[in-house]
Amino acid sequence: MYKFQGKIKVINETQEISEKFKKREFVVTDTSSMYPQDVMFQSVQDKCDMLNGYGVEDQVEVSFNLRGREWTSPDGVVKYFNTLDAWRIEKVGQGGGIPAAGPSDMSLDAQAAPAAKATEEKDDLPF
Repeated sequence: MYKFQGKIKVINETQEISEKFKKREFVVTDTSSMYPQDVMFQSVQDKCDMLNGYGVEDQVEVSFNLRGREWTSPDGVVKYFNTLDAWRIEKVGQGGGIPAAGPSDMSLDAQAAPAAKATEEKDDLPF
């Protein structure tokens, strides 16, 4: 698993390659170095929808797997291809386990939990 941070440059529409396979490509620009890099990722199958709600210029962190494969052309020439398969995307600064819909029944306040009340009574339990 790898992670990559940058700004979304392009989000393409979902492509149905076959009845059983669909993919969606997007480009994220790494602007952290002197020479920005445009890196293309793809999401497949049910992960295509994870890009809904994101737009161009959003700062994101992409979690992905590196895939590689060999292909032999009809002429017998062997070539190798790499794919960056994205399986999670998060806006930078919004990770860390906070639900996308916001706080729920969990208390995410910075308040301390109430201290346990000290009791004057003593138990005769050994634990």
